[in-house]
Amino acid sequence: MRSLTLHPKLFRLFLSLLALFLACFIAIRSISIPGIQTNEILWDTWGVPHIFAKDRESVARLFGWAQMQNHGNLILRLYGTARGRAAEYWGKNYLDADKLVRIMSFADSAPEWYQKQSPDFRQYLDAFAAGMNDYVKQNPDKITDELKVVLPISATDVLAYIQLGFFSFIAQTGGCGQVANLERLAGMGSNAWAIAPSHSTTKHAMLLANPHLAWSGGQTWFEAQLKSPEIDAYGATLVGFPVLGIAFNDYLGWTHTNNTIDGCDLYKLSLSEGGYQFDGEVREFETSRQTIKVKQEDGSFKEELLVVKRSVHGPVVEKEGEAIAIRIVGVDRFPAYGIVEQLWNTAKAKNFTEFQAAVQQHQLPFFNVIYGDRDGHIMYLFNGYVPVRNQGDFHYWQGIIPGDTSKTLWQKIHPFSDLPKVIDPPGGWVQNCNDPPWSSTFPQQLDAKDFPPYLSPQFMSLRSQRSVKMLQESQRISFDKLIEDKYSTRLELSDRIGDDLIAAARLYGNPLARQAADVLENWDRNADADSRGTLLFQLWVEEIKSQRGNLSAMFATPWNQSNPLTTPKSLADPKAAAVALQAAATKLQTAYGALDVPWGNVMRLRRGKVDLPGNGGSGGLGIFRTIEFANTEDGRFRSVFGDSYIAAIEFSHPIKGKILNTYGNATQPGSPHIGDQLELAARKQLRFVWRKRQEILAHLESRQVLSSLRM
Repeated sequence: MRSLTLHPKLFRLFLSLLALFLACFIAIRSISIPGIQTNEILWDTWGVPHIFAKDRESVARLFGWAQMQNHGNLILRLYGTARGRAAEYWGKNYLDADKLVRIMSFADSAPEWYQKQSPDFRQYLDAFAAGMNDYVKQNPDKITDELKVVLPISATDVLAYIQLGFFSFIAQTGGCGQVANLERLAGMGSNAWAIAPSHSTTKHAMLLANPHLAWSGGQTWFEAQLKSPEIDAYGATLVGFPVLGIAFNDYLGWTHTNNTIDGCDLYKLSLSEGGYQFDGEVREFETSRQTIKVKQEDGSFKEELLVVKRSVHGPVVEKEGEAIAIRIVGVDRFPAYGIVEQLWNTAKAKNFTEFQAAVQQHQLPFFNVIYGDRDGHIMYLFNGYVPVRNQGDFHYWQGIIPGDTSKTLWQKIHPFSDLPKVIDPPGGWVQNCNDPPWSSTFPQQLDAKDFPPYLSPQFMSLRSQRSVKMLQESQRISFDKLIEDKYSTRLELSDRIGDDLIAAARLYGNPLARQAADVLENWDRNADADSRGTLLFQLWVEEIKSQRGNLSAMFATPWNQSNPLTTPKSLADPKAAAVALQAAATKLQTAYGALDVPWGNVMRLRRGKVDLPGNGGSGGLGIFRTIEFANTEDGRFRSVFGDSYIAAIEFSHPIKGKILNTYGNATQPGSPHIGDQLELAARKQLRFVWRKRQEILAHLESRQVLSSLRM
């Protein structure tokens, strides 16, 4: 057999071609996962993790690690509570929480939720939990000892916690919070805008994400970037959740606001012969007995028996001699098993069609969705699970419903196609400030008459009216103006009745009331740190509430649909208003020695060791920049609720964004990022988003290469 030899020139040509092929092959491989050579977290100087991972499972592991590093103590306490064993771990103060978790079966149903996941997302959840566990294994001194009892974390813990989170939101908006011992948060909600190119000075769509939640516990936001060959999303999630809840990428972005949706109903049961009446018959309760261990101060345990009952409606709570059944979507009825996968799909979508396909999975049982993208599309969606009911309006279903008849027992939810939505409206914008869908854009595109009366009520808050007025101020809005408006502290309420109040005080008031009127006349009607008159006005509002029971009773002209942006208005009782102003002035003079105390002297932005003059105020006053303050021992008030994660995004080429996680991106003791963003909040500023690797490296605090996370 003849041997094969190559001419030297041909051999050199072969080697050159081989080298070129190998170079191209290597280049192609590097292009397929740009900049991702290993699994790593780049921590920037604001404590934000930028996760670069080779695949989806690695994203989940690193995300779990990062959350535990910044919020480990908080997450373990939340997960321990979602297990229904918090009293066993930490004592009697958690007993009521354990009872709720067990009555609602969150932990018991978590294995079923796990099995309902697709195989890929079972792996994702396992990896997320593994990342958390691995962080603690490698950093045991970073976690408080009393919280380690919760370890190890499993995927079912994550799913039980998701159910508890769903329940807390749905129960409150559905009117069930009173029975479930949930404290209703005043003004609970958010602001959101999406601006079309036709309403933008740069002719690019823009998005404003501005959720308002408590500055503590499970409503704490965690900011992060997730980047892999499949996804490159930046945003935030509530601590302990395994995916981003509000996010944007190079193509699009979305945010949420709490919507006026009733997915939770309370049924009063007629007890009879150890059971309950239903359609003329006595039915037996489904019952089970559970033992709750309660840790005592000396470390011993006591046991408490809990009898868990269910009726045909759902779990039963016995309170003050009555039995109330809870029927709630998303958890007990029509469980939203696919929420993790849906949110992942929304974050990786690259256009409106893909985003719509993701949200049409219909796995998020509440929240409005506000959306914008680089192709110029904007959308408002009244999202969620709305039960199909055969009677009653929204207010009827907010009450306690007769539970002795199948006529009130809903069995289905409306399909996604039934939900109100506005896409690319002629006005060039959509907005929501927790109001019903009817005011999502002007000219209005949705009519309540076209939908069931139980779907959503009809009203428009002063905060929402303030929002619309700012959007209508000019034909086009710039990115800088978007941020300026986001921080608007103007009190819409003061514009409605401020002049009437001043006139009433001068006509009917005593000398102190007339002095207060002078302060209000010189006031800028804002809630900025240096505003003099805001504190006086707020105290007057509180006096009116105590006199009349609610704020709406003060108006001569109530809100009406015919004039949605100019009502309510005028004082119903000017003389009573003057008396209330006198009382408010007396309290203010006594407490602080003056009537024109600057707002920021009393209202403080506080987190950790940071203490700064506050701005913003209650949404009930018609303030867009919502911050709620709570009294403290030193006579001042500290920020406890409201503006938290904020994102202003312009879908230009490249994308432009500014961000703030108002209270900082960590709660773990000793972290330098507790309260480190409050100074920007005090100055009413946002910070630039760093998404590109070179930007992150230029602002790098630390780098973690995590190549051997263990399951």
